[in-house]
Amino acid sequence: MNVPILDLRAQYAEVRAEVDAAILEVCAAQRFILGEKVDALERQIAEYSRARFGVGVSSGTDALLCALMALKVGPGDEVVVPAFSFFATAGAVARLGARPVFVDIDPRTFNADPRLVADALTPKTKAVIPVDLYGQMAEMGEIRRLAHRRGAAVIEDAAQAIGAEHHGRRAGQCAAMTCLSFFPTKNLGGFGDGGMILTDDERLATRCRTLRVHGGEREYFHAEVGGNFRLDAIQAAVLAVKLGHLERWTEARRRRAARYDELLAVGDVTTPFIHPYNRCVYHQYTIRVPAGRRDAMQEHLARRGIAARVYYPVPLPLQECFASLGHRPGDFPEAERAAAEVLSLPVYPEMTDEMTTYVADAVKSVARDDAKAPG
Repeated sequence: MNVPILDLRAQYAEVRAEVDAAILEVCAAQRFILGEKVDALERQIAEYSRARFGVGVSSGTDALLCALMALKVGPGDEVVVPAFSFFATAGAVARLGARPVFVDIDPRTFNADPRLVADALTPKTKAVIPVDLYGQMAEMGEIRRLAHRRGAAVIEDAAQAIGAEHHGRRAGQCAAMTCLSFFPTKNLGGFGDGGMILTDDERLATRCRTLRVHGGEREYFHAEVGGNFRLDAIQAAVLAVKLGHLERWTEARRRRAARYDELLAVGDVTTPFIHPYNRCVYHQYTIRVPAGRRDAMQEHLARRGIAARVYYPVPLPLQECFASLGHRPGDFPEAERAAAEVLSLPVYPEMTDEMTTYVADAVKSVARDDAKAPG
């Protein structure tokens, strides 16, 4: 049996008629950048996320960049970010000439440890970017309180967490701005790059809309330098169709994850820890396997036709591009341990019960063999 990490062709087959019709409507109108389709999607995503405003942009990375620009983050500023995340979280900070200040993670959730966030805040801190990794929201309430005491803004990186909740509040309700990604592999994915900034602050929404069109409030007149961060209408049309299916797809992911939880209570495999007050949307179902065995398990699964991925193999502070910050191995022990142990299993709505069981059985067979091995 072949079990990919994600099956976008199966998803497209399910919604093909709706998506094709929506794309043809855009082609007939011949309006491809921003416009009514983008306006409608912004309202729909904002309503779904319980935010007042949505600003469609060109990618999740550009959502982070535009949000930071809206806060006028630049040289001399510090932005607190987790040491374990996708590169864009810290890359957007560095692109603006600010300093990413890394904090280690809670080993249970892989999200930033609020206690360490508190220690990292300084008079230079302009913002904090907690990441809702793998689909579980960070400790947004506590992080927001800590940041506000220092006068710092919070930008939530919810690229992997649309629809996730923390104490009943949805991603999009808990920060000055929340950034989403619509990369094709995301829970709500387009047919290319796309992203959105959510906010309850009308002033910030207006600034982001201006910044996404080169900083001009009207064509050819530019009060500041922005960027080309516009969302195109075809992506908006596709995403609007898929949004109507998102809750059903999310619940399917959650059922697959619950089944894995039942089947994988074995050996040295650690299943995801989800706080009881969180609703996780399982962008990834990420287990931990002791260092030295993880890669062997991944290879074994590949031989069985199962795609399992490592998100992410190198902590951000140890990336070559951040060498000038002076971090060394051992500085972020939990992020480094996670990088050596995490393995994400397939968990997507179109998986069958047979596929879920097949993956779990393959994982258990490796765990049993490891347990029998001498030493």
